[in-house]
Amino acid sequence: MNSISYGLLIALAIALVFAAFTDIRRRQIDNWLNLGIALVAPAFWWASGMSLWPDVAIQLGVALAAFAVFAGIFALGMMGGGDVKLLTVLALWVTPQAFMQLLLVMALAGGVLTVAMVIWHTTLRQKDKLAIPYGVAIAFGGLWVLAANYLPSGVIAAQAA
Repeated sequence: MNSISYGLLIALAIALVFAAFTDIRRRQIDNWLNLGIALVAPAFWWASGMSLWPDVAIQLGVALAAFAVFAGIFALGMMGGGDVKLLTVLALWVTPQAFMQLLLVMALAGGVLTVAMVIWHTTLRQKDKLAIPYGVAIAFGGLWVLAANYLPSGVIAAQAA
């Protein structure tokens, strides 16, 4: 991986942190942010040396499948539209295996987040409907995957020492 790829991954990490904070603050992930993440993905593909076939085709297929699955979950009222779009555009960036890791970490983080929010909501005796900022769990999963799969191994070894 080259410095352009790492620069683009840093930009993605910043966008994920921004998505988490806006979801905490407003329970919304802006369309312009998701669009920006999607529009920069082809630059990452190019910088990473991905071929149109099969690499880019696989990325697009995984993103389409993710959109179909999570749009169905959205239709059931179990997920917000911004969350669906964020997961879809993240599928454009990471390998299918890394996307599965992202989903696993996201689910675990989302479970912890939900339990914490329920306790907080109950402790404050709030009567309004509980809204979980699931973009936080998605961002956490995305950042986890970026660190685990895209950082040079020397960086992780130096941090562990």
